[in-house]
Amino acid sequence: MREVAIKGRKIRLEQFLKLAGMVMTGGEAKNLIQSGMIKVNGRIEQRRGCQLTVGDRVAMPDGEELKVVSREEEIVFREDQA
Repeated sequence: MREVAIKGRKIRLEQFLKLAGMVMTGGEAKNLIQSGMIKVNGRIEQRRGCQLTVGDRVAMPDGEELKVVSREEEIVFREDQA
């Protein structure tokens, strides 16, 4: 499972897919989501404006799973490792 760090605590599904590099455009994200190919926390999600929060898991059609993490938490974790 790949972790994708976001700024803040929430992000729209469409924006998350672009941030993660899974799609290049909002149009691609819209088509993928509305076709029922994306799962959020194990459930098919067809709303591109769906709000993801830290800890949510997004499953792609190819089986790859992405986890939403906070950029702030990532910085704290790295500092703890130093």
